[in-house]
Amino acid sequence: MNPDEHKLTYPWGDTLPEPGKAIDVADGVRWVRLPLPFALDHINVWLLRDEIDGRAGWTVVDCGVSRDNVKALWEAVFENALDGLPVLRVLVTHMHPDHIGLADWLCQRWNAPLWMTMTDYALACLWSRSHGSGAGGEAAAKHFSRHGLTDPAALEKLRERVGYYPNLVPSVPESFVRIMHGDQVRIGGRDWRVIVGHGHAPEHASFYSEQAGVVISGDMVLPRISTNVSVFDHEPQADPLKRYLDSLGGYEGIPEETLVLPSHGRPFKGLHERIGQQRRHHADRLAEVLQACAEPRSTADIVPIMFKRPLDLHQMTFAMGEALAHLHTLYYQGKLTRRVDADGIVRFQAAA
Repeated sequence: MNPDEHKLTYPWGDTLPEPGKAIDVADGVRWVRLPLPFALDHINVWLLRDEIDGRAGWTVVDCGVSRDNVKALWEAVFENALDGLPVLRVLVTHMHPDHIGLADWLCQRWNAPLWMTMTDYALACLWSRSHGSGAGGEAAAKHFSRHGLTDPAALEKLRERVGYYPNLVPSVPESFVRIMHGDQVRIGGRDWRVIVGHGHAPEHASFYSEQAGVVISGDMVLPRISTNVSVFDHEPQADPLKRYLDSLGGYEGIPEETLVLPSHGRPFKGLHERIGQQRRHHADRLAEVLQACAEPRSTADIVPIMFKRPLDLHQMTFAMGEALAHLHTLYYQGKLTRRVDADGIVRFQAAA
């Protein structure tokens, strides 16, 4: 455990939900853990006791990726953790595959509506029906090669990942209920305030209930690991890190003792301590990147400075995206200049 983790409190210690079962973490709130086929090997999903139009049941928050083994675990959850009641609604925090992958299956399985933000719903619809989007395909290969990824084998593997997103999110519900920042979603007799954040996803929704003493933070506030904030091919000139850091202000006013339910890692207390840690982390990385750019640097040159461990291709794409996000923030602040060199690679250098 690193020193920052010692400043957070984990009420359940190292206890994790058993596969296909749930742990009660607050009144009417249950924790389920599903596997992921990545280095980050799990996602937390949440069951909220609910009643809609006189029907008792559950609201599910997030879904896992579309895999048969994950569907089988959901069937076990339905048997073991719903007290014989139906799923009434599916809430999705954002459009990344581990969060929306099985939304259509869940909604059809229970004849339940999907609730999420408009931007993320629209992008999920687009990417689930197309190829070459979402960290794979020719567009991704061109994007990363432009920023210094020159290994032919890695670029070919990126091109081959043309179906990356639809493979994990084969379909999205044909209709949805839109949620927006500041909305109050009534769940189980409690109001859950929608907090929309940017930078990690286009329009990420977190949910805070003062009555429950709980905030479902999704990927915006995580323990142990930092939220990935990346520049990808579909928005190549973006400044997502600024958007992410600005979005953290949306959690101001939430009491420090509030239980945080993250999408990865364990439930914890210490919300504002963790937000402060994230702000300091990115300030340190920005300073590190600026110093490295005393000489012209491509994004690929920055990756080993920011990430000391070996990276597989999946991790490398996110590392490249995050390194570029830091470079873009410094560029838009006027601290870096950039140019396209004769080899077609974009390089950044500290402004004179």
